[in-house]
Amino acid sequence: MAVVLICLAGERRRLGRARDRIPVRIGVTGTRGKSSVVRLIAAALREAGLVTLAKTTGSKPVLILPDGTERDIERAGPASILEQKRLVRLGAELGADALVAELMAVRPENLAVESRRILSPQVLVVTNVRLDHLEDQGRTRDEIARSLAASFGAGMTVLIPEDEIRPAFREAALASGATLIPVPRAAEGLGPAGTPGALEFEANTSLAAAAAARLGIEAGVAARGMAGARPDFGSLMIWRTVRAGADGERFLVSAFAANDPDSARRVVDGLAGAGLFDGRGRIGLLSLREDRGDRTLQWLEAVRDGRLSDFDDLVLVGPPALAAYRRLAKGRGPEVPPRLSVSVRKDPVAIMASLPAAGAARGAVVVGLGNMVGLGEALVEHWRTIGEPYGA
Repeated sequence: MAVVLICLAGERRRLGRARDRIPVRIGVTGTRGKSSVVRLIAAALREAGLVTLAKTTGSKPVLILPDGTERDIERAGPASILEQKRLVRLGAELGADALVAELMAVRPENLAVESRRILSPQVLVVTNVRLDHLEDQGRTRDEIARSLAASFGAGMTVLIPEDEIRPAFREAALASGATLIPVPRAAEGLGPAGTPGALEFEANTSLAAAAAARLGIEAGVAARGMAGARPDFGSLMIWRTVRAGADGERFLVSAFAANDPDSARRVVDGLAGAGLFDGRGRIGLLSLREDRGDRTLQWLEAVRDGRLSDFDDLVLVGPPALAAYRRLAKGRGPEVPPRLSVSVRKDPVAIMASLPAAGAARGAVVVGLGNMVGLGEALVEHWRTIGEPYGA
């Protein structure tokens, strides 16, 4: 036992020395938008001349190196917060001025270790509080806020959008010795990102800009950097295709990473505000995961409540799709989209061929919802090959 304790103490000292060699450390937690905010902050820091190492763990885990190039993270087994130790050591080896890391833990006890013991960021960004990971973080927004607040530590500056601040955050800041900084509410809606076809939530951009400002980066410099940030694989993207026949033009929207209905609702409202739906049919493609039963139940409730009723067609795909369709069709209420259907196909090409006709003069907008993992990822890869980025 004594040998084990000595080894652990030595490991902690080595990690601490590596961490202390990185002057600026930023952690990003929250429910949605973490990967995007990491990328935006890292791009702003690079533009300001800081040697910056960043890591995202969202739709695809990626290292973003100081020159802006990216390296996929290959894992031999399940994801573990211990890989953040390797990240810190790599940052020290590269002589990084700054490290920007997406916190990957879901359970509050793991999140506390990852944030306070491993990364120890001076600046912690909380993107938002949404209803997801219900079994691990809680079934209300207040409970989820309490789970996320486990990442707060002494001396940290915590940036949170002012409309996302909950009592649990204030209590945790007071108890831990962190400083809570409200970020003014951003304009609702979507704005263009640096890549053709990519859109970004104004809230993410505002939050990243606030983090850059906190580090003393001039607003114009930060804006230039963020304008060139490469979007995450799971970022909101739009492709345009033209099909022969009555279907005509189609716009394919990847909103699969907006895993919860409230986040998806914000995407749909943003697309409507941007005029993408004007005169076009609306087809929702809801991808469901077999291993995320809690999330599937959330989506079924959203369909019953009418939160997806502005789609002309709603098509369910994925392993649980048939069972979900039967549950919705049984005792079907007036809020369920009138043209609800299911596709049991597993191939993206076959799924796209099975979608309903647009039924509108200007074609259709297909919005992918639900889950990126599984069919969502396969569909996005297929859309990249058949479409051209919207606005290119």
